[in-house]
Amino acid sequence: MKSRRIILAVCGGIAAYKSAEIVSQLAQQGAEVTVVMTRSARKFVAPLTFATLSGRPVLTGTFAKTDEADPQHIALTEQADLMLVAPATSNVLAKVACGICDDLVTLMIAAAACPVVFAPAMNNRMWENPIAKENRAKLLGLGYRFIGPDEGWLACRNTGPGRLADPAAIVLELAKLIERQDAKTPRNAMVK
Repeated sequence: MKSRRIILAVCGGIAAYKSAEIVSQLAQQGAEVTVVMTRSARKFVAPLTFATLSGRPVLTGTFAKTDEADPQHIALTEQADLMLVAPATSNVLAKVACGICDDLVTLMIAAAACPVVFAPAMNNRMWENPIAKENRAKLLGLGYRFIGPDEGWLACRNTGPGRLADPAAIVLELAKLIERQDAKTPRNAMVK
């Protein structure tokens, strides 16, 4: 993962605290991680946590630019090796499936020039909801990738599917995905 550019989009679910571990593991492996947060995510974890772990500014709004010449939702995804959405809430999956771009995270997903990977986390009934299943099928059909979720104890006190995959497993899957990308297109031949 050394020198890989990863965008981590953190959405508003209790599993947002586990995203800090993902950032830490990626940073320890030498990745350059840029964290983007929804307003709801900031209710669960402060941007300072991610800034400290990544060593980079955290993006929290559509109009806060990192480069005045380029809208960040375009430029950052052009430079990234991949974008991970973790936790990917039922809300963000539904918005992306319907083409809704009403915050920085959904704008960046819509404009992504890199692969987008969702690591879902939600209540088991939300995960099993027929509309949510339809949204996932649509996203898979469009080429988006998914890691998890796992089954287990959920914050709502239920047990079942919907638990965010283990952060170490997510990082491992991202490394495998990047390896497969490299096998198809050597890094020095990638157009960015």
